[in-house]
This record gives sequence, structure tokens and C-alpha cells, in this order.
Amino acid sequence: MAQIQVRQNESIDSALKRFKKALEQSGILQEYKRHTHYEKPSERRRRQKLKRRKK
Repeated sequence: MAQIQVRQNESIDSALKRFKKALEQSGILQEYKRHTHYEKPSERRRRQKLKRRKK
């Protein structure tokens, strides 16, 4: 679970920006998107192949 502490005199916008960055770094958003919609097995293989190629 991503969590941040709102600093004193910090705007909500900057706190939200830090929170979104923490979510991206932890991989929670990618996991959520992957489970939200059904992905055909062929699309999954294609995505994994591209992921391996990028490394």
C-alpha cells in the first residue's frame, strides 16, 4: 500500500503528485489496470514479449 505524509504548508496538489508517483513506483497502478479488463492470451504473450525485448 502506497502511503505518504502530507508535509506542513504543503499544497494538496503537490501531495497528490507525490502520491501518484509513489503508486507508479510500487506498481499498484499497473496491477490494477491489468486486472480491470480481460486480456486475451495472445495479447498477454505479445505484451510480455515486448517487455522482455525492452530489458
